[in-house]
Amino acid sequence: MLVKTFGAALQGISATIVTIEVNVSQGIRFLIVGLPDNAVRESHERIASALSFSGKRLPRMQVVINMAPADIRKEGSAYDLPLAVGIMAASNQIKTDLLEKFVLMGELSLDGGMKPIKGALPIAVKAREAGFKGLLVPYQNAKEAAVVTGLDVYGVKDITEVIAFLNDDSVMQPIKLNAEEMFNVARDQVEIDFSDVKGQENVKRALEVAAAGSHNIILVGPPGAGKSMMAKRLPTVMPPMTLEEALETTKIHSVAGNTDNNSALVSQRPFRSPHHTISDVALVGGGAFPQPGEISLAHNGVLFLDELPEFKRSVLEVMRQPLEDRKISISRAKFSVDYPASFMLVASMNPCPCGYYNHPEKACVCGSGVVQKYLSRISGPLLDRIDIHIEIVPVPFEKLSEQREAEKSEEIRNRVIKARQIQEMRFRDIEGVYCNAQMSSKLQRKFAVPDKSGAELLKNAMKRLNLSARAYDRILKVSRTIADLDGSEQICSHHIAEAINYRNLDREGWAG
Repeated sequence: MLVKTFGAALQGISATIVTIEVNVSQGIRFLIVGLPDNAVRESHERIASALSFSGKRLPRMQVVINMAPADIRKEGSAYDLPLAVGIMAASNQIKTDLLEKFVLMGELSLDGGMKPIKGALPIAVKAREAGFKGLLVPYQNAKEAAVVTGLDVYGVKDITEVIAFLNDDSVMQPIKLNAEEMFNVARDQVEIDFSDVKGQENVKRALEVAAAGSHNIILVGPPGAGKSMMAKRLPTVMPPMTLEEALETTKIHSVAGNTDNNSALVSQRPFRSPHHTISDVALVGGGAFPQPGEISLAHNGVLFLDELPEFKRSVLEVMRQPLEDRKISISRAKFSVDYPASFMLVASMNPCPCGYYNHPEKACVCGSGVVQKYLSRISGPLLDRIDIHIEIVPVPFEKLSEQREAEKSEEIRNRVIKARQIQEMRFRDIEGVYCNAQMSSKLQRKFAVPDKSGAELLKNAMKRLNLSARAYDRILKVSRTIADLDGSEQICSHHIAEAINYRNLDREGWAG
């Protein structure tokens, strides 16, 4: 008897419906075709054990399974459930009436229990698009999949529940969620705040400017100055995620298997902080069976690279294109996948190997030329993509012991949101541009023109401070954001002056 069940294959952050054809006939073979990987082939043993625990059996006949389309590789153990159901249906052990209406996905344990899968959200989206009535997934993935409206999502704990559901022996209720309400509640639940940071008002201001224009930023300072502490709090002053951004971010984390079983959506902006020993594939994504990397997991959020010069140069260089294109394409011989990678890069570094170059109290013990050599570990093209360079000095004891509460993240965020709204209006007719950091040279000539005194100040700064040519565009972009924070249509001299102060590493002779 020939029976069809339906599953899904992940491709990037999207899914493709897979039709699983099971034919049980005379013979003794068990054969799976349709480009399955080893995990799919090994499903025979898991299915046989799970069926025996549920009171069913693997038929002692020839079982031939085809997974179509046959040119797409089927990876992972999530096909256990549709394969097991197909085998039972083809051997007349369960009813077949509901099979064409549902997509089934889940990994089976030997006792028939269900284990969570990756990619439940994109699978649910595809099931709805393909016109299926519902989706059966492990109960751990049910909330995530139930975000998709217009689709009945059932969370099951073991294969016995699936059998009872398909045989109409039990009445299971689909999971119902108000995704927007859950999202609005969860996105405001933060445990850290900028008010925890004592002093460092100039650095907080630089981070506010970075958040307002989505500018990449590098923090340079000695150990213990608070670089990591402030970087971790940057997402709390960025505009709250929209529901659309949350869905796209959740898709990426779902494919990577990083979603929280108790939460339907990624509601707060991601903050990813990989260690400097990370490989280039782990950072940008890829592998034999491509998975999203850290830059994609930081999509719509912050990627924090602590101790930037300690990262391998090859790792940093592969980030250059994603920083410009805001996506990464992973190409293989037979296919390619695209992962979104629109993130804010926040980097930190010590000014020298010993950490105390330009320190107000401690002397630097690095030899001649060592500071410049340390800085040169970061290539010019990568540094060129970082708009703001800010030096940090240690907080004096008087500031640390101060009882007065600093400005809260919410107050800073309100100013950032207003500035972003100005930018949205400015670029509303320009596709692919949403903030000042994305402006091209052509757009700068239109939207980032300083007034006469500002232009004169910038001209003098270029000469006196020996600023590099690449600093010119960055100063104009950042000054445009500073003007937006002030609610000023015109870029004035004080906006230019503040932006110039954010280009420390471009000054000739900075590193000795």
